[in-house]
Amino acid sequence: MTRVSDRGMGVWVPRPQTLDAILARLDRFSLRPEFRVQRARALARALKPYVERDAGRLVAPLEQEIDLASLYLFCDYYPEDGQLTLIEQLRDVITEHIPEEERQWLDPLKHSYIDVLKPISLPQAGQDLVLQSLADGTRVVLPGGEFVKDLSVDRPLLTRVIHDPNSPLESDRALWGGCGVTLSQADARVLLDTTSDWRREMEMSTGSFALGEWKEFTKRFGYMVLWAFAEQRLAALIDAAVHVEYRTADDQAFLYAIALYDHHEHRRFTDGLSGMADLSLEKSDPVDRQDVTGRLPSLQRWVQREGGALVAKLTLTAYQLIVECDSPQRLDHVKHRLAAALGFSLHFRGETVVAPTRLLSVAELTADTPPRVVVTSEEEKALLNQFLETTYLEWSDQPHVALGGQTPRHAAASPALQGKVGELILDMERYDLGRQRGGKPAFNYNRLRAHVGLDELPE
Repeated sequence: MTRVSDRGMGVWVPRPQTLDAILARLDRFSLRPEFRVQRARALARALKPYVERDAGRLVAPLEQEIDLASLYLFCDYYPEDGQLTLIEQLRDVITEHIPEEERQWLDPLKHSYIDVLKPISLPQAGQDLVLQSLADGTRVVLPGGEFVKDLSVDRPLLTRVIHDPNSPLESDRALWGGCGVTLSQADARVLLDTTSDWRREMEMSTGSFALGEWKEFTKRFGYMVLWAFAEQRLAALIDAAVHVEYRTADDQAFLYAIALYDHHEHRRFTDGLSGMADLSLEKSDPVDRQDVTGRLPSLQRWVQREGGALVAKLTLTAYQLIVECDSPQRLDHVKHRLAAALGFSLHFRGETVVAPTRLLSVAELTADTPPRVVVTSEEEKALLNQFLETTYLEWSDQPHVALGGQTPRHAAASPALQGKVGELILDMERYDLGRQRGGKPAFNYNRLRAHVGLDELPE
């Protein structure tokens, strides 16, 4: 699955009041001054991808992840400074009375562990639910409730279950730890495979191949399962962002990935672009100039379509090749093809792959279809202006083949080449990207004329 909504959905399950009470006591113990450093270390370990890696800059942990991290702190974490675990400290406390109905949860909590469980039968409200571990096949029987409407047999659950202290030790009856995250079957499998890969790396690096069976391993290193889930969430978010569809107001693909080239071999470029099988000639303006090989059109445009949708556009003018694509990946692909076909005839001038800035809502990111962003004409003009201003003002100090290798700024000071510089700028202005897209230029070319030392033209 590639959508964020398929990467996980949080589920809350009511806990017995006495279990909540003992967990609240453990939380208070963890907040004592002498334990606060260990608390911070434990939570940072369980939520490491959000704290130390890239995930935290892009997405916050789910509330259920934070709750599972807290359960790791209460049930699994061994302090690094030699203190007793929280459960051991609470068991030994003599300064306050802990009712027996709360104290009975200490051993079940101590032996609980995180797991990925798959419902065996269709969940039904009011009936017990049988689940099976995807890691080791262990079955547990858990009480049902209204929350089962959020569960299904095809969506395993990342959760922690706690043995029912009122049942025999050998019984498979358990109680919910309070929360969980449902996954697609494919993602659950990837999560466990990722955890297994990390386990093998640990075994290889330590030389110890006795990390125990699944229950023993996840009791000690269950935070790795949380890491794997966090990395899946990050991957899903990146996937959603990469696949954003940018559209114009008239529902056409917004071609925001752009590259500009200078050229001086028009005929070769025409032949090269015409020879690319997936490009079709869309437009060829009337002939108004010629070279030694014959008369040439002032503009030619080739387009690429996928499923009828425009995904790339290549515009050839007298002195420029303008490449427009719907994504940075497609632009890179087109650039490599151009380099292979035209080689040193290409004179790269600049590119932009900056997409319109837009905060996507939770609904857009969690939709089953790629997020769609409509770009206004004002946004489009601003992006084009920023790109053209940077590119063209740098262009004035770059050697140009049509000027005998001189820069436009230097050539503009030469009476023999001054007219040629003006012709180059006029070609840019005539086929400005803003003019092609919306009828109005996106850049003020009199700024460029003034920049190289030419007289401005009336607007």
